[in-house]
Amino acid sequence: MYDLAVIGGGTAGCAAAYMAAKLGKKVILIEKGIHLGGAITSGLVIPVMQSDNNAINTEFYQDLIAEMQNLGGQITYQKNKGWFNPELVKIALDNLMQKVNVEVHFGTKVFKIDYKNRALQTIYINTKILSEYNYKIDINNKMLFAPIVTRYVLDSTGNSEIFKLLNCNFLENEKFQPVSLRFIMSGINSDEFAEWLKNFDVDRDVTTVEHADEQVHYSTAYTWDSGKKWALEPLFNDAVEKNIVKDTDRNYFQLFSVAGMHGSVAFNCPRIVEDINPNLIKDRTRALIEARQAIWRISEFCRIYFPGFENAYISNIADELGVRISDRIKGKYIYTEDDLKSGKKFEHAVLRSNYPIDVHSKDKNSSTLEKTGEYQFPIESLMSADFDNLFAAGRNISADFKAQGALRVQASCFSMGEAVARYVAEH
Repeated sequence: MYDLAVIGGGTAGCAAAYMAAKLGKKVILIEKGIHLGGAITSGLVIPVMQSDNNAINTEFYQDLIAEMQNLGGQITYQKNKGWFNPELVKIALDNLMQKVNVEVHFGTKVFKIDYKNRALQTIYINTKILSEYNYKIDINNKMLFAPIVTRYVLDSTGNSEIFKLLNCNFLENEKFQPVSLRFIMSGINSDEFAEWLKNFDVDRDVTTVEHADEQVHYSTAYTWDSGKKWALEPLFNDAVEKNIVKDTDRNYFQLFSVAGMHGSVAFNCPRIVEDINPNLIKDRTRALIEARQAIWRISEFCRIYFPGFENAYISNIADELGVRISDRIKGKYIYTEDDLKSGKKFEHAVLRSNYPIDVHSKDKNSSTLEKTGEYQFPIESLMSADFDNLFAAGRNISADFKAQGALRVQASCFSMGEAVARYVAEH
């Protein structure tokens, strides 16, 4: 008998599992992969973007920062403590879960859920190495499936896999945002590149260079949108003319140095400009193949045009696509863009943030990055409209398209997961 079963060990799921266990509850964390972290580890989504100074439900995030500091995989850069080494996050999350006795199951999937009226009662997970083939052949062999009785269930899979298994109601998806596939290059002379970058682009709203923890750290960006003057634009124009990169490869380009990995750079690109439905296997497959081909071209661009990259090489490609929006649940409350922009207050707020509405587009000059004031988000938008003990946390929340574009970032997902844990501990 568990107090909370968390399905999906990403940002929100880890926060929920850890905090519920820290608050004395019995927790099982079910992850289909071989490590925790989700977007941070499998997706290489670093850094954790800065959020509001008045943020709430941040205890898990602070504990994660402290654990990463112990491992030497964290720096504070541009007043942001969320610069992590993504490989060490895997170890840090294992350590945190062990400290509070979360029961973690890797390579595990939920196949069936029993419920009565509006309450989930038992979930069934595989007991052998996960295999869809074995599942089909041995579906009648009850020994393959372990029953897990739980008071509450959190679907933090991103793709709402538990809600789909239960045929729950969803909000209508009129459109999706472009997907990305991040990667890391290593073997870079960081001192040489940082010195060149600092002088090449003096716009400190785009390019940053400074020393932190006795190492140089930096970031820069470029997009094909025409509303801003980008220092890297002449380089990309030349590379397109010489067929080093495709025109579409330059639709979005961003790089960061990596904490604890001197000589390595993480890229927030390529961004795929085709229409991709992340729920369809054929679309995801096409996106992965196209993205890996683009990664090779972008790496060639960097080696040719960036001083310090002459001996650089691709050292890591993300294990999963960067999906910004997929299926959103229908919750007890549907949070709207108007709620966000008006700063509407809620009795049971799970987070406070001022992160902008960030909606990517595959078309030129069509993306949105709209600053807002401080806003709140209610726990009722994490609660299923169909079941009384089922929650969602992460990008699959009950929010409209524009509002979700502000709420999907990792700092907010940490707070969502922690809020679910506190609710479970109090009920």
